[in-house]
Amino acid sequence: MTHRNDPTSDFPGLPVFEPGTVWLAGAGPGDPGLMTLHALNGLKQADVIVYDALVDSSVLAYAREGAIVDFAGKRGGKPSPKQRDISLKLIDYARAGHRVLRLKGGDPFVFGRGGEEALALAGAHIPFRIIPGITAGIGGLAYAGIPATHRDTNQAVTFLTGHDQSGLAPAAINWEAIARGSPVIVMYMAMKHLETIAARLISGGRPVDEPVCIVCNGTLANQQVLVTTLERAAKEAEAAALEPPAIVCVGPVVRLREGLDWIGALSGRVLNPDPLGLGETAAG
Repeated sequence: MTHRNDPTSDFPGLPVFEPGTVWLAGAGPGDPGLMTLHALNGLKQADVIVYDALVDSSVLAYAREGAIVDFAGKRGGKPSPKQRDISLKLIDYARAGHRVLRLKGGDPFVFGRGGEEALALAGAHIPFRIIPGITAGIGGLAYAGIPATHRDTNQAVTFLTGHDQSGLAPAAINWEAIARGSPVIVMYMAMKHLETIAARLISGGRPVDEPVCIVCNGTLANQQVLVTTLERAAKEAEAAALEPPAIVCVGPVVRLREGLDWIGALSGRVLNPDPLGLGETAAG
């Protein structure tokens, strides 16, 4: 792996993007400030950028002048390129001698099909690099003022997808086990089947009044946040006309938003210093 040693470069010490290679990079959940330096370094060097639908245009503004910017987004229920065709496109660009940045929303290995693309590159003997990114299930919740874990509420968190390859609510998930075993559940791509998923979690033992938070367009200027309950989540999301992309969080950490909604506080909202009712706010 070649690294920059020129102190006058934009990114001294970071890798040089070699021709004929592919970097599989996570762009983060939307806000360009949440990109890693490796991803930004790739944008500044790439000859070709193959990007997903969840990559915000503000991120692409950092692309090197003259780079080919190629959209290859997949969105549920809409005409989308086949995964095999996307993988072949990456291979063809690399074999033509280009420095290819495959830019994906969030993290490429968290419900992002990055593993499939990396395996295709390995099978074609194309050198590649993996650049992790902040996944929406962490970053989107943080911008809503919700930590994925908190020592007073949960020592475990489960991340899952709300639909399988067929587009249906995943049948392979043991919903009863998830309902009983995970204090906090963070769901990607769950809006379409939210009513079904909520019913399965309730059937598995979750309280009907358990707090739920839906974060749409997390970390972006048009972020929307709905706090509701498991029983009412689907209907209230529909009434509020919420649309994907969205993260759905189920569990007691949702209550922490009352004290940690830092974006609301910047706009003048008064925060509750003790949202869990613990009678203390200082770390012990």
